[in-house]
Amino acid sequence: MIRTLTDAQRRDWLRLARTENVGPVTFDQLITRYGEPAIALAALPDLARRGGRSGLRIPAATEAEAELAAGEALGARMIAACEPDFPPALAALDPPPPLIWTRGDPSILDRRTVAIVGARVASAAGQRFARGLAADLGQAGCVVVSGMARGIDAAAHEGSLPTGAVAVLGGGVDDVYPPEHRGLYERLVEQGCIVSESEPGRTAVARDFPRRNRIIAGLARAVVVVEAEFRSGSLITARLANEQGREVLAVPGSPLDPRAKGTNDLIRQGAALCEGVDDVLRALEGLRGFREPERAAFRGPSCEPDDALRERLAALLSPTPVSRDELVRATGAPAPLVFAALMELSLAGRAELLPGGMVATT
Repeated sequence: MIRTLTDAQRRDWLRLARTENVGPVTFDQLITRYGEPAIALAALPDLARRGGRSGLRIPAATEAEAELAAGEALGARMIAACEPDFPPALAALDPPPPLIWTRGDPSILDRRTVAIVGARVASAAGQRFARGLAADLGQAGCVVVSGMARGIDAAAHEGSLPTGAVAVLGGGVDDVYPPEHRGLYERLVEQGCIVSESEPGRTAVARDFPRRNRIIAGLARAVVVVEAEFRSGSLITARLANEQGREVLAVPGSPLDPRAKGTNDLIRQGAALCEGVDDVLRALEGLRGFREPERAAFRGPSCEPDDALRERLAALLSPTPVSRDELVRATGAPAPLVFAALMELSLAGRAELLPGGMVATT
């Protein structure tokens, strides 16, 4: 539901998003079930206890206020997933990130956006292609999003700065990495937009980059991979884009260059071949608008599962993700009770709720 938050609701929304074991899926289900973040916060200790955990860490109101003040001091803005200015492409994810921080001009996030990603140790030819493609897409009215890394990302930003550039960071909106991109960062703030899911002041660590890649893919209608080895974060971005229903394109390369292994394999698996801006625009032509994802139902008999159902679900889980619907079939219990039990196990740290309705052990 699109709405404008009061200052108190904004603070509580942030507290809920920063609570231990509350990821995007759990957050989305809590808001769906309780409506108001304050009500969800009050329910959390009991939910975690029923799942088998006591002492769940919930940030104090002063901690949320300090984060909001730190963002304001930077000239940054927090946008909650329920607010009218939240990017529609991100709102259509299942589930969306609870919030993003932005620095610069967030209005460009509403425009047609294409992601360009690729190798950090990129060839000169690859960087030239990314820079030229970004410039051509800008001339065609597209905004280009990337991750401000070395190589292809930086080239894509350079090419798109005059027409619309977005950088998604793993750390906070003030985390400039690599350090030599300080000048590029400042130009992105002045001419484009910086986006992050992390709190201001946070320095990115390895676990932050998959979340960053999900937002890059989520903001874009299409993702173009220019160069990528087999073990590449760019391929993760491409996989996430495919799961989110976005178009995936790859630039072919020489079989003698390791940086072409990943892109050539994407094409082999069905990604569209990209030799220039016309290929990207052609891929965008058939795309329709974004639709809000369906929310998990929490209606039914009391929505308070018993211990037997929780333990049976815990026993059914493994490191291999399984769908919630499959767990409903396996238990024979009503779907609302299964969803509620899984949320409790998640808050207790005994299950991990994944995008796309999947569940695994932590």
